[in-house]
Amino acid sequence: MANAHIDHHLALLNHLRTVLVALGEAEQILDDSHAMFVERYDELLTELPNDPDNSLYLGQDLISQIFQRYPQIAHLIPRDLLWFFGGDCLHFMPDEEIEMYQTLEERRFHAQENDEPFDWNQEKQLLAMPAQGSKH
Repeated sequence: MANAHIDHHLALLNHLRTVLVALGEAEQILDDSHAMFVERYDELLTELPNDPDNSLYLGQDLISQIFQRYPQIAHLIPRDLLWFFGGDCLHFMPDEEIEMYQTLEERRFHAQENDEPFDWNQEKQLLAMPAQGSKH
């Protein structure tokens, strides 16, 4: 996996971590397992840059647990993370969104194979734009 791709997702994970920490600081979590969950989350942040392939399962598990443990922040989970970790995380995405991410991934791989620059966010915005013929 390309470093820029990993860095993008690490930035999203770090942002989500601030939300998790704020949730704990606001004392909205009543059990002691929150601190242990954040520790496991920190393990993911440490391991992902060093071993992306083996970190995917931990990422899938943690992201899925956020939906189950903290439904009040589910809307704050970046959609890119659901796609990046895949697996059970894809259950939280509608089919149309999965199709868009598949196309985005194909474009990324094509650019990589041809040593072309690729801007994930820009390409995602282009894909999310309505087709020209569908204007009302």
